[in-house]
Amino acid sequence: MIILFDLDGTLIDSTEAILESFHNSFDVYKTAHPSDEEIKALIGHPLDVMYRELGIDEEMVWEYVNTYKEHYRVISTQKTKLLENAFEAVTLASEIAKIGIVTTKTGKYSQVLMEHFGMMDKFEVLIGREDVENPKPNAEPILKALESFDTKDEEIWMVGDTEMDLLSAQNAGVNSLGVLCGYGTQKSLNKYTKLLFRDTLEAMNYLKSRK
Repeated sequence: MIILFDLDGTLIDSTEAILESFHNSFDVYKTAHPSDEEIKALIGHPLDVMYRELGIDEEMVWEYVNTYKEHYRVISTQKTKLLENAFEAVTLASEIAKIGIVTTKTGKYSQVLMEHFGMMDKFEVLIGREDVENPKPNAEPILKALESFDTKDEEIWMVGDTEMDLLSAQNAGVNSLGVLCGYGTQKSLNKYTKLLFRDTLEAMNYLKSRK
């Protein structure tokens, strides 16, 4: 079995760091701030897409993204926490499968976070935004991650909390599980999978029961 995990809303809660970094960029460029709810509704999309959706003109989008990253890099480890049962979920997953991470976050920051939480050594691959041309919901991030595994005769699962995770799995032709500990809703996730769980540990216990 191969299990691929999303990060934000699936294993970690970096909402505080994300919101602070967005608001900092709007401060830097003296632009009217979106609400926290408007920002949170877009989490899971690439940063450039988020800024466009929040009304930033195309010629300034990457300036905002770079300002975001500069701030996020400084505060990410202090203002990110593991979701409840996430460590246990990853530990269990590593016992029943080969595992990896597929995220729209910058890969190098994601690796720093996973090392900070003492979990990086459990994963065989981490695919971040800079590793692909086409992020989720495109199939490319999942297919790129699977290049690190021998997939012959393996059951493959993508675990995520947003429609983009589940759509990416669908586009890549792999199985998906939805978790309700993040940013998606039962209604939005149900459109793409009937396998919904309270958190990632519950999802891993389900996969363990299938072995």
